[in-house]
Amino acid sequence: MFNPSRDEARRFLTDAWAKNRAQTPLTGLERMAASLVALHPEYHRIIEDPEHSLDRDFRPEAGDVNPFLHLSLHLAVAEQLSIDQPPGIRAQFERLKAAKGDEHEALHAVLDCLGEAIWHAQRHHTPLDASLYLECLARQ
Repeated sequence: MFNPSRDEARRFLTDAWAKNRAQTPLTGLERMAASLVALHPEYHRIIEDPEHSLDRDFRPEAGDVNPFLHLSLHLAVAEQLSIDQPPGIRAQFERLKAAKGDEHEALHAVLDCLGEAIWHAQRHHTPLDASLYLECLARQ
């Protein structure tokens, strides 16, 4: 199982984006990451300046949004959708996409539910509960 450190995950995103911008060959996962970065121009300045952003702490209590966390959640959801894991996530996403009329908005709804499921697992010291995740999606 791939379990990168915070620095490795951040470096992966900055490197994938740099390779994409330089038009050098990308792996499938790097292509996916670069396409997600492309969807978020508000993060480009941070992603394109790893020397100043890789070590930065983003504090929600200070109003910061962590672009690395956001993009990592996007990447996790993209992988989940590609293999329909947990089973039913792809159907829920398609339903949300049709209801919202916008793929990116639907993806953000899925990210919100994934974040809720992660928060619940961390708070209760349990593994991520796929049924809780899918129930959240059903409520969207």
